[in-house]
Amino acid sequence: MKVRKAVIPAAGLGTRFLPATKALPKEMMPIVDKPAIQYIVEEIVASGIEDILIITGRGKRAIEDHFDKSFELNSVLREKEKVEILKTLEEIERLADIHYLRQKEALGTGHAILKAKNHIGDEPFGVLYGDDLVRANTPCIKQLSDLYEKYNSSILAVAEVPQEKVGDYGIIKAKNIGGIYLVEDLVEKPQPQKAPSNLALLGRFILEPEIFDVLKKTKPAVDNELRVTDAIKTLAKTHVVYAHKIEGEWITVGDRLSYLIATVEFALARSDIGPKFKEYLIGLSQRWREQ
Repeated sequence: MKVRKAVIPAAGLGTRFLPATKALPKEMMPIVDKPAIQYIVEEIVASGIEDILIITGRGKRAIEDHFDKSFELNSVLREKEKVEILKTLEEIERLADIHYLRQKEALGTGHAILKAKNHIGDEPFGVLYGDDLVRANTPCIKQLSDLYEKYNSSILAVAEVPQEKVGDYGIIKAKNIGGIYLVEDLVEKPQPQKAPSNLALLGRFILEPEIFDVLKKTKPAVDNELRVTDAIKTLAKTHVVYAHKIEGEWITVGDRLSYLIATVEFALARSDIGPKFKEYLIGLSQRWREQ
């Protein structure tokens, strides 16, 4: 089967970005001039998936408004002949068939994905976390969906991290079987000396619908959150689960520092502002050295 649907869990409280996220969903915080969640949606669409379910929560209405048509704003832009920005907004409105479902309590990514069961039905589906952006020639979720069509099994995106950083991530124990990894276990934030590998999970999965039954039986963690990684770990004991080392650059935006770094990276990659921004950074570096 082809992967035709994708789920974006976006109901988290965004406490790491308070007070900014008291009124603004963390998924709507801009990376240069585009909210983080739009990069995720564009990745999905570029992968040939046009049915997207966003799991939202209280205070997340701005996400729906962003992808909706704004007749008043479009009318003003048209009257003022702001052709380019009008074209950009209309492209956002036409991106995909986006559905929304509310998670009334922030009970974890597993709980959010479980709420998607009726929408997904008996199909494989993609999961994309808003905290993880991937710059790649072939979109990350397409890399996974292409492999799913070949192997017909759940498949996880992973990337190598420095050994001293493995304690910050979920790490897989796996066998390399000809360019793809057969997952044997998942270890959450292991001690570096005890980590089974340096292959860290990033927020991209293709999951088979069996995950829903596993999630129903999975116990919440000590913080009362239901984690999809716990369910995947259980799934790997009875089903084949693969992992793919992504081809591309993994950029996280889950905390203040990584968000600032991501903004700089994406700004430098822009042809319209990148060169002048680079000049500014070089000048700033020189001023710091002179102090």
